[in-house]
Parts: sequence; structure tokens; C-alpha cells
Amino acid sequence: MDASVGYEESFVADFGGSTGTSTSSSSNISPCFLDEQISILLGSQVRSSFHEVPGGLMPLLRSCLDSDGESSRSIISGHVDHYQSVESEDSGWGCGWRNIQMLSSHLLRERRDANAVLFGGSGFVPDIPSLQRWLEIAWEKGFDVVGSNSFQKKIYGHRKWIGTTECSTLFRSFGLRARVVDFDSITPSERQNIGNSRGKGVAKQLFGPMDKFVVRSNEFCDHDLSRSDTSGIGHQILVDWVWNYFMSKTSIKVGSSRRVIISEKTPLYFQHDGHSRTIVGIQMQKGVRGSPDRYCLLVLDPAHKTKVLERSLQDKNGWQKMIKRGVHTLKKPQYQLCYVDPGIAHAEEMEQLKTIDSILVRF
Repeated sequence: MDASVGYEESFVADFGGSTGTSTSSSSNISPCFLDEQISILLGSQVRSSFHEVPGGLMPLLRSCLDSDGESSRSIISGHVDHYQSVESEDSGWGCGWRNIQMLSSHLLRERRDANAVLFGGSGFVPDIPSLQRWLEIAWEKGFDVVGSNSFQKKIYGHRKWIGTTECSTLFRSFGLRARVVDFDSITPSERQNIGNSRGKGVAKQLFGPMDKFVVRSNEFCDHDLSRSDTSGIGHQILVDWVWNYFMSKTSIKVGSSRRVIISEKTPLYFQHDGHSRTIVGIQMQKGVRGSPDRYCLLVLDPAHKTKVLERSLQDKNGWQKMIKRGVHTLKKPQYQLCYVDPGIAHAEEMEQLKTIDSILVRF
């Protein structure tokens, strides 16, 4: 019998039948049982395949930014591998998992403490099915009870969209201090009307405005939620937040150049209605003749092909269109970010991390 098949049958049988339903709850799952399931997963998780750029993708980006004009200043994360969606595997639904893989690649390379705890200390980024198993284990441990019930505690083998809440849940289950920030331009009354139009009120424990339409109920978002705000004025708040996040004085690495600064901050899982990407930095272009400074988010998109991205950075041709996103491109009324603070949680803090909350920033 194939080892992976044996693992799947054992895991599914122990967790309550088929992958589509769940009869178990965290209240009747013993620590010994969870330890056994983790042990099984440690022996069967699969390293995710990806196109590895010789020397790394971020040094190529750094070189492009460094030659991008005297008036520019950029701040970027350290090592990040690009994980693209694959048509035969996850096209159309897997962007959230790919962003988790990108953040994981950073944490495993840049943080020794995270490397020791992530994915059982395997030292590699798992494939999507393995990540789905880790998320199910996080739910069984009692992380994000409300969200896990929306998925019936089952996601392995499903093409369900996930978002920042699931990203935070997964990392927190390993003791990482994952945080969620909501940027919202929809008023409370509008949000209540949206909830009522779906036959549901907005749950008190709903962790952010994005969470109600990252397809928790196997539906696409309502039309009202996908309306655009084309002004871009309020969205400067989001861009300013990202600049201040990466520019924190305590996070600047020694040896950074004047034009391109390396930050110790983790990349940002960047979620909006319909898609998610990874923010790996931000660029500021000095205004001329009294005009205001202009900012561009620096984004890795799972929808892009890694080889194409690599070639555009090597040739310094066309990379701006693939990576730069100015304020004028931010047209959604709601966004969510997820990042990981330094340190590993233990004991009481681990219990606190089980409840996923967020900081709300109004546009």
C-alpha cells in the first residue's frame, strides 16, 4: 500500500470519517491523540516544490530597486521565496496557501526560533495538502474555534479559499505571534445591512470585516462587498501603515544601503476581496517641485510565474509592472494584513493566541 494513502486513511478515520464532515470537537480530543496525529504528519508531510532562483529572488529585486533612480528609497524584507499557483494543482483557489508558503520561507530562513518550531522542525516549506493537515490540527487544538466551525474543522482535500485568519491560526498553533490588521472603509451600519442581506447577523467574534467573505460558507462574496472605491485617498492610510511597519527603527539590518534598506520585519500576507498576495516591502519616490512623495507597495503575486518574474528582474525590464502597486491601484473597500512578531509564545500566551483578534484601522 502507498504510504501516503495509508496516512490519509489513518488520519481521516481518527478525525471522524470523511474529509467533508467532522464529528469531533476540541473538548474530546486528548493531548495523546493529537501527539499521535502530529507524529503521523511529521512522517508524511511533503516538501513543496517551487522554482528556486539561484542566489535568491530578493537580491534581484534589491538590485533593481537600487538602480531605480536617485530620488527613490525602498525598504524590503530579507529572504523570501516566490511560490506560484499551479494550474493543475491550485489555480483559482490556492493563493492563500501560496502566501503562507512565502511567509514560511522567510521565517525558516531568517528566524532560528521559528525554524525550530514550524512544521515540527522539518526545516522546509510543506506542500498545500500538508499545510491543510497542519491547519486541521490547529483547529483541533482549539485555535480559532469560530472559524474552524465554519469549515466544519475540515479543509484537507478541499478547494476552499482561506485568508489572513487561517494564516494567523496556522502560525499561532506553532507559538508564533501572528497578528491581523483590518483596513475598512465600510461603516458599521453598512456592514450590518450586508450581514442581514445574507440571512446572518455579524457575529460578535467575527475577527475582521474580510472574514465574512473569504468563502467560509462555500459562497462567493455578495455584490455589495465587491464595490470599488476609486478615490484612493483613504487607502494612503494603509500605505503609510506599511511604510511605518517596515521602517521601524528596531528592525533595520546593519549593512543596508542608503537607497535600499533591509528590514527584519516579516513580509505581509495581503488580503482583499477575491485575491491575496504577499507584500515584501515598499518604495518611496521623492516628490518634485513641491508635489507629495509617492509610495508603491512591493508585492509578490502567486498568480505570476516565478521564471517570468526572475527573468524580468534579471533583465531589469518589466519588473515594475509585476511588483509595484501604487495607492491608485487600491480600489477595494476592505483589506487585511497578517504579519508575525518576534519571539515564541509559551504557556498562558499560547492560550491567549487561540482567540484570533485584529486591530481595526478606518480609512
